[in-house]
Amino acid sequence: MPSMGGLHTGPPPRGADRAAAAEQDDDAARAASWLAAETARLGVGADRRTRSHLASYGALIAAGAAGAGLTSVRDPLGIARRHLGESLALLAALRGAELLPAGRPARVVDIGSGAGLPGLPMRIAEPALRLVLVESNGRRCAFLRECCSSLGIEDVEVVCARAEEAGHDPGLRGRFDVAVARAVAPFPVLVEYALPLLAPGALLAAPKGSRAREELEAAQPAIRTLGGEVLDPLPLPLPPRAPAQLVLLVRRAGDPPAELPRRPGIPSRRPLGMRARLRPDARAAGPPAVG
Repeated sequence: MPSMGGLHTGPPPRGADRAAAAEQDDDAARAASWLAAETARLGVGADRRTRSHLASYGALIAAGAAGAGLTSVRDPLGIARRHLGESLALLAALRGAELLPAGRPARVVDIGSGAGLPGLPMRIAEPALRLVLVESNGRRCAFLRECCSSLGIEDVEVVCARAEEAGHDPGLRGRFDVAVARAVAPFPVLVEYALPLLAPGALLAAPKGSRAREELEAAQPAIRTLGGEVLDPLPLPLPPRAPAQLVLLVRRAGDPPAELPRRPGIPSRRPLGMRARLRPDARAAGPPAVG
């Protein structure tokens, strides 16, 4: 498996190439050091084998970022902090609240997965998770399949479909214990995507940034319509000085109407209970990738 920071193939580098390779190795070493400290702080994925898999996954993101439109973050340390660390922090938050206990099998769906975030880092750190990645972009779906193959993760399913379509698939609707999503859509829209995928009593968990409580309030009509129940948000356990995030939690308490989610594109244009399209917060701006 590749190491974070890039792959060295072919003849030995010379001159400027050798200097660039040395800089890449230094970047990889800094990222690996940060990841070791962060996994120890969070108490998830701290063993050497898991860290190695996470580092290899980070390298795959860096290598495929441009071609598959995965993320604007390309440096190893940035990928470790912004993508791997935040995904592991979500796992730590759910573990700490006993919503996703360590070692307990759980069916998890990652909606609008992009580069596999937050689902794949969570699965790497917790092999008991049975993960399905839902992603509509064909290039990203191909990346996710190649990524799982390269990492030797054979039990992750990649579903190349819109979230609205997945919500009506009999093999997916009502099947999951936990739904996660990151930087995909404003919360009122995400609720319509996610709750039809959840089993009764199951949970949507979505990290949100500075407008988290505003988004939660805006989502109340959608939550009621889809039979959801709001739980107290959890603080995302990020490193000091990182911008604060909350994990918004909604439990499926009733039965989502059979006609929901609506046709592709409708939830984002006309969120349930709202007249106008929502402006995404800083964590959900731009295309539904992870950047």
